Amino acid sequence: MPIETNPPLLNEEDLRNIALWAAVCAERALPIFETEAPDDTRPRAALSAIRAFAQGGARTAALRKLAWAANSAAREAGDPAASAAARAAMAAAGSAYAHPIATPHQVNHILGPAAYGAQAAALAAVDPAGIIEAEVRWAIAQAPPEVRHIVQRMPARAPSKGQFHALLYRLDRGLRQ
Repeated sequence: MPIETNPPLLNEEDLRNIALWAAVCAERALPIFETEAPDDTRPRAALSAIRAFAQGGARTAALRKLAWAANSAAREAGDPAASAAARAAMAAAGSAYAHPIATPHQVNHILGPAAYGAQAAALAAVDPAGIIEAEVRWAIAQAPPEVRHIVQRMPARAPSKGQFHALLYRLDRGLRQ
């Protein structure tokens, strides 16, 4: 009798689809960081590397290091909006390392670049409430069917406290519709 094996929850093609959407979302916020820190290229380098992975490149230790470098840029940024934009780049670069485990935490890794991008836009805006809604709608509209399908295979996020977790929840709900 043959042994039944289930395919992995996320395969390399899934990770590439996630990475491409993550890059698109994080790139939208990158100018916010670059206005604050024009000489700091770490978030841009992380986004270039994740784009290369999304287009068929290897998932290497260099990509992981670039994600951590973007995180360092976020910590060093003197402005909360710039910090969130750098975190969007960090989360995008880290998306190649999402684990094939069906947990809400892993969904955060998929949604993080869009949520940090929306947070950056809101922190940089005069009317943050309107910007957040627009950014969430934009990110959902940019998600290809493959990313929607991946999110739908994962457990749904439950509502939780805090603005960032509210963004993750709204993105999760929107991608499931």
